[in-house]
Amino acid sequence: MKTIIEPFRIKTVEPIRLTTREERESLIREAGYNVVFLRAEDVIIDLLTDSGTGAMSAEGWAALMRGDESYAGARSWYVFESTVQEIFGFQHVIPTHQGRAAERLLCNTLVKPGMVVPSNTHFDTGRANIQFIGGLTPDFPSSEASDLSSEAAFKGNMNLDKLEKLIEEVGVEKIPYIILTATDNSGGGQPVSMANIREVSKLARYHHIPLYIDSCRFAENAYFIKQRENGYSQMSIKKIVSEMFSYADGCIMSAKKDGFANIGGFLCTRDGELAKQLKNLCILTEGFPTYGGLAGRDLEAIAVGLREVLDEDYLSYRIGTNAYLVDKLVKNGVPMLQPAGGHAIFIDGRKFLPHIPPLQYPALSIVVELYIEAGIRSGEIGTVFFGKNEGGVEKPGKYDLIRLAIPRRVYTQNHLNYVVEAITNVWERRNTLRGMKIIEEAPFLRHFTARFDYL
Repeated sequence: MKTIIEPFRIKTVEPIRLTTREERESLIREAGYNVVFLRAEDVIIDLLTDSGTGAMSAEGWAALMRGDESYAGARSWYVFESTVQEIFGFQHVIPTHQGRAAERLLCNTLVKPGMVVPSNTHFDTGRANIQFIGGLTPDFPSSEASDLSSEAAFKGNMNLDKLEKLIEEVGVEKIPYIILTATDNSGGGQPVSMANIREVSKLARYHHIPLYIDSCRFAENAYFIKQRENGYSQMSIKKIVSEMFSYADGCIMSAKKDGFANIGGFLCTRDGELAKQLKNLCILTEGFPTYGGLAGRDLEAIAVGLREVLDEDYLSYRIGTNAYLVDKLVKNGVPMLQPAGGHAIFIDGRKFLPHIPPLQYPALSIVVELYIEAGIRSGEIGTVFFGKNEGGVEKPGKYDLIRLAIPRRVYTQNHLNYVVEAITNVWERRNTLRGMKIIEEAPFLRHFTARFDYL
């Protein structure tokens, strides 16, 4: 069959309040033209993030009721620990309340001012945690990633030549670890090939530099490997995942993504001495290492979600849904990042609005207009997100993308057809859109706090 259907039935529904255009114009103005300040009830289709916004299964809800809330050594902890160890293969598992807490534990333990942590593309919170300490965060995406419209299979790959050159230039002692994000979220949700993971690992081990994988969307990455890389078409997703992480020294995880949970994360490592340091810091800032800031019920739910996300029927639907959206929009002439990524679709804001220069935030203008047009909340991954203020002079980001992140098992095909129609409507009157300016901003993660206005 050519039609993609949701491989689940809906048992519980949540009403959506359908606002008017006039209401939305007023609401976004009051929010300082930053969609993060909108009330969720004023959003019709919420594609701001896929983090913690997915729908849990009946088994996931049942797991919440099984939660053991003992402070230390709860049964739920052992269920969680054994599940993570089985799937990811790391001995030491440290739960955290979400992914950025795992990032903070790792970089606060290993990174010192002036150190350099290379990545294919750092995620925003990971980058901010490193930079807050005084570390540097260079990105080394693949050469194919620069062509947003190309159909290259693994645009999320790390550029090995640039990584090796960095190691030679700064020295091993300046690089506490390498972080490989799979899939590459800020690079368009593009996958990393097994061959690339293997080669990055080989280089890291040769220089005795630890390799950590940002594994928020590990199952989606494994599915792309199965579909696109020679030698993996007959291998189970679980075995592909096992091989992926066999090349790493540890991982960080926001379980709010491929863990199907509304909250939670974890940090894994093979290094026993490092694990002791991480657990000591965890006790200080997160909680005892057998709960890490999470309720027992959340540990149980994550354990269920990590198993459910390995289901190939689900992954086929998940990846196929994004491909459906991108195909529809490309046929309508909308400039899109191609091929479709795992967790989101990305509009190329610079090609969409060539009359608006990067320092007038074209991607943000589209984000605002999509909300006004149809109540759709999306995210800017562009100059606001990436732009740097060096010596008082702001620089454009490398790209100006609009990310529409698809929550897991939440929206139907009709909802997504509505999204296609809204984007197409804005595209057809794109010449009427205006540039924007920043009214106020914070020194870190400014996209979460800034307020804007039209020029």
